[in-house]
This record gives sequence, C-alpha cells and structure tokens, in this order.
Amino acid sequence: MKTRHWIIALTLMICVTGCSMAPKYNRPQAPVPAEWPKGPAYRENNEPNVPQAYELSWQEFFTDEKLRTIIDMGLKNNRDLRIAALNVERARGLYGIQAAELYPIVNAGGGYVKQRIPADLSGTGRTETVKSYDVELGMASWEIDFFGRIRSLKDSALKQFFASQMARRSAQISLISEIASAYLTLAADQESLQIAQSTFDSQQAAYDLIKRRYESGLSQRLDLLQVQTRVDAARVDISLFTRLVAQDLSALNLLVGSTVPDEFLPNSLTAVEQPQTISAGISSDVLLRRPDVLQAENLLMASNANIGAARAALFPRISLTSTIGTASTELNGLFSNGSTTWTFAPQFVMPIFDPRAWSALDVTKTDQKIAVAQYERSIQGAFKEVADSLAVQGTIEDQLTAQQSLTDATAETYRLSNTRYLKGIENYLTVIDAQRSLYSAEQGLVSYRLAKAVNQARLYAVLGGGDDPIFANMDVKK
Repeated sequence: MKTRHWIIALTLMICVTGCSMAPKYNRPQAPVPAEWPKGPAYRENNEPNVPQAYELSWQEFFTDEKLRTIIDMGLKNNRDLRIAALNVERARGLYGIQAAELYPIVNAGGGYVKQRIPADLSGTGRTETVKSYDVELGMASWEIDFFGRIRSLKDSALKQFFASQMARRSAQISLISEIASAYLTLAADQESLQIAQSTFDSQQAAYDLIKRRYESGLSQRLDLLQVQTRVDAARVDISLFTRLVAQDLSALNLLVGSTVPDEFLPNSLTAVEQPQTISAGISSDVLLRRPDVLQAENLLMASNANIGAARAALFPRISLTSTIGTASTELNGLFSNGSTTWTFAPQFVMPIFDPRAWSALDVTKTDQKIAVAQYERSIQGAFKEVADSLAVQGTIEDQLTAQQSLTDATAETYRLSNTRYLKGIENYLTVIDAQRSLYSAEQGLVSYRLAKAVNQARLYAVLGGGDDPIFANMDVKK
C-alpha cells in the first residue's frame, strides 16, 4: 500500500510540474503609425479637458435622455447581442471541459456475477456454479500531462473564451453606435419632412394667390404653372420623407429588438441633444483597447498555444488506470478483512512513425501566421476607421458654417424676390429659383448636421467607447 501511495504522489507531482512546449508569445508590432494623421483635414486631438472615448461610459457620452432610454432597451432586447452573450457562455463551458482534462475522472461501480462452470473446465472435475460481488472506485486512462499537451489545449480554450468575451463587447459597442445612428437618421428625416411640409404649405399659399391674380388678369398662366411645379415637387418630397421615416422607424425597432414607444421618438434633429465632445489623443496605441483588436489578439494567443499541443503530440504519452475496491463470493463478505482489491496500470505510448502528427504541427504553425496577419489587419482597419472619422470631425464644422451662411443668404434672397414679385418688379421665375435654392440649402443643412452627429457617435465607437465599465481602465501594455 505504501508503494502505491508513493507512485500516486509521484504521478501527481509530474502532472503539476509538466512542461509546456508552446512558443513564448510576443505581441506583434502594430503595422500603423504611432500617431494619428495630420494635415488640412485633421485638427489637433490634444485639446485640454476633453476626455477620451474609453474614459466615458455610453450613458455619459450620449446626453439625450430619450436616446439613452432607447439604447438601454436595445442592450436588453437585441437578439444579435443576446447571441453574442450566449456564445460567451458556450465558450466558458468548452473551456471548462478542456480544463477538466487535467484531472482524473473517478467513477464508482459495483457488480454481481453468477457463472456456471462445466465439469471439464472445473478444477475439481465437477460442475460448479460460481458467484462473486465487487465494489470498486477508480479512474481509467488518465493522461499525465508531462509534456504540456493538455495544458496547451486548455490555454487555447481559455484564449478562445476571452476572444468570445471581446466579440460580445465589440457587438455591444457596434449596437450602441448603430442605435444612435438610426435614432439620429430618424430625427433628421423627421426634420426634412417638416421642411418639405412647410415648403408645400408656402407654395400652396403662393399657388392660391397667383391663381387669384391669374383669374383677375394680374398674372400670366406661366407663373401659375411654375408655382404648380413647386407644389407638386413638395408633394413628391413629402411622400419620400414619409416613407423614409417609416423605414427609419422599422430599422430602429429591429436594432432595439422591440417596438420603441412613441414618447421616446425624436421630432426633429434640432431637438436632439448633441453627444459629448471627445478626443482621440495623440497616440494610436488607444486602438489596442478596442475589443475587436483584443479578440484578434486572443485568437492569436490561442493559435500559439495550439503549437504547443501539436509539439507535445510528438512526444510520449503516459496514462494511468487505477482502481481500489473489495470483492467477495458472498455479499456479506465485501467489507470483511482480506477482501480488498486494487490495480495500478500505467501505460506508455511512444510515437515512432506518424506523419499526421508532423502535418498537424505544420498546420498549427500556419494557423499562427494567419492569426498574426488577421491581428495586424484588424489594427490597420481600426486605424483607417478612426482616421476617416477624424477627417470628418476636422472638416464638418467648416461645412456646417458655410451651409448655415448659404441657407441664411438664400432665405433672404427668397424673401426679397417674393417681395419684388408682389410689387411687379420681378418675374415669378426668379422667385421659383430662389425658393428652390432655399429648399435645397435647408435640406443640405440638415444633412450636414446629421453627418456631424452620426460621425461623433461613430468616432466614439471606433475609439473603443461604449464598453463595460469594468474594462474602462484596462492597461493595454499588459
């Protein structure tokens, strides 16, 4: 018995101190510039007292109360996010299965056998009936992880679990950004619909006035036809924006995962509170905080661990089968003195010729190279997304200022043209041109304001904002 105890203790010590054949992981150098792009399209990103995206929760970034309520509804009800969360649970379970391979599976069992032995096979020369009872506790084919094969597979499963967590976080950030964009688009189309309706009302009034003047012989039929074209054009746009509003609402409901109550829907883009101003900082290292980049890195580390498992498969495997129990020919004798039984059966398997193992090692090395390329591609894609958003941020204010000036000028032009027409100084074609320019300028102003708000939400997302608070202060150097 003492010998058996020493053997088991030695086996457990070997298992605990097993080596790993996985290559040492070194994070690849980011294949992007260390700083954000500079030039006429970009503005300085080191403004004082302006927080960076990861320093603000989405509740702090989005200041509009209705939008915050809708985002919260989406985080609870969106099915894609729910699937991502369930994938995390699944990956956790798979990791638990793989980690359990390090430990023996212990089973208890019992049996009863009754057997008739013919006379010519019996040692006594007479027919015998033999019966036996046994109760055992044991483990079967427990692999001792001396070369780290199981440990490497466990590490790979753990990194894949972390990658699934990053995927869920990335899905949450994307969902928040998409809900905000859909909400802002709905608000902009609502405002465009109001502009189209207001233009229709004013043109309908002008049509009625010119019709009376035409009937009195004070206006030409050409003037009546020209204003009718503007009335019909406004009716077309009213139908267009009515359809767009309905489609925007359907898209928002799909993202939220339920029907958004009417009291939370925006009436116009002007009424929506703008999000907080954020800074991208100086260094592009902030990209290493992005969940999609962390997901790619965890998958890279998983492929690194798989190399260790493939290498260990080329070395001997040691497994152990052991049982301890009691046996007796009588049920009441199972636990009497002298009925103890035990087995101790270690097994050693040494690969001699198995081309599959070498091919598997080559595959894992290739997979690791693919994972490196995917990790680098994710960083490059993230850098482009941020650079594009920064370009919009650096130029949209000038566009808005110019568009606002254009709208004010065309509004005054329309007012003066209409006044001159009513006094008989100007023909109605000038009024029509001025009104058309005003309508286009007002719609353009809404489009630029929408572009600014949507880009602000997008910049927050591509910089890694909207994440869980527990990860807000993650050290990207680790």
